[in-house]
Amino acid sequence: MTARPKPVIDPETGIPDLIRSLTDDSKRLVSDEVRLAKLEAKDSLHHAARGGIWLALALGVTIVMVVALTVFLVTLIGRLGNGHMWIGAMITGILELAVGGWLLKRGLSSYAEPSYTLAETREALTDTAHWANGVRQR
Repeated sequence: MTARPKPVIDPETGIPDLIRSLTDDSKRLVSDEVRLAKLEAKDSLHHAARGGIWLALALGVTIVMVVALTVFLVTLIGRLGNGHMWIGAMITGILELAVGGWLLKRGLSSYAEPSYTLAETREALTDTAHWANGVRQR
């Protein structure tokens, strides 16, 4: 935006002219705010889309890496088990199930924690109202 010169105020200007000028300035301010909000929304959407693309790429690479690690562990444990690859597959599967179960347990426990409930919100509002009435009476 360009800097606007400071308006010159004429002492002979009447109230209707001042109100008209205030109305015009308010309209211009609102349109500038709407334009700024559109620019900020576009910029936020651009950053979110770029972040989503990087997140999808990271997920794809991670899946490929986990599959490669699984094949490596199965082969390594199978060779240590005298060439019995089924032993490597079983041990690797059990390890991955254990890690998956642990992650699932952590995720579910985060949802089990009580959130800020409506009853607590009402209680806090009641306390605030009592406090405000006490301040008003002083």
